Amino acid sequence: MSLILLLKLFLVPALIYAVTLVGRKWGPGVAGWMSAFPIMSGPILLTVTLEQGAAFAARAAEGTLLAVVAVLVFSVVYAWGAERAGMALSMLAALLAWAASVAGLQALNLPVVACFALVVGALLLAPRLFPALRTDATDATVPVREPGRKTTGSAQASDLPWRMLAGALLVLAVSYSAATIGPRLSGFFAMFPVMSTVLVGFSHVRSGRAFAVALLRGMVFGYFAFATFCLVLSLMLREGSVAAAFGAAFVCALAVQLAVKHLMVAPGAATVGSVTPGQRGAR
Repeated sequence: MSLILLLKLFLVPALIYAVTLVGRKWGPGVAGWMSAFPIMSGPILLTVTLEQGAAFAARAAEGTLLAVVAVLVFSVVYAWGAERAGMALSMLAALLAWAASVAGLQALNLPVVACFALVVGALLLAPRLFPALRTDATDATVPVREPGRKTTGSAQASDLPWRMLAGALLVLAVSYSAATIGPRLSGFFAMFPVMSTVLVGFSHVRSGRAFAVALLRGMVFGYFAFATFCLVLSLMLREGSVAAAFGAAFVCALAVQLAVKHLMVAPGAATVGSVTPGQRGAR
């Protein structure tokens, strides 16, 4: 079995496992913040680089960066859909909105720095577009967990293997198709909302709408680091080695991720893991 196939089969499920445990221990906001880090698209872009070359991957990373806007559309549409519908209909509406956004974004032909500026603007706007976060009758049967509360019972744990399997299958499908459809479109598919689909879908069913929406809102703050990762990777793959490009992109993304977390827990800032009834997007 090749190293690339091992990467596809085992790395991403392990990361899903880690993020799931984080969500159960510290709450949906923290899990969302972590899952927006390039733990899915990073391995996909790495496999694309190893299979297609650095120049191809640099263009793909540019498309992945711009696709953050489509994932934000997915998140907002899912959150509003969950106001009136269950998981299945909300997910269908969100995926259709993601596909329509990708179709529109492909028409844009901007330099990577301009794409980064567009994504940052969308990230600053996105928290204000979410519906008010509240608990309601639909969440009464499975209470929204609070940070630090332990999960008990087999019901909460029984879905974890399915999350990991679904993540592996989605990554395999995305990465294999990405290698045959060209760099720009492969970049968009590398940003297919795998984490959103798997984690949010299961969380909505298990823990209710409020938990799922809080998870999506937490992801918004993690996408600042993700955008930084794509920007640095796209620029450096054009000039430097693959190892240096991925190393620098990871370090820069981690620095931004920690900075965002610091700002979110600063006095007067919204708590990343909070699920307060009536609260709107964190400022």
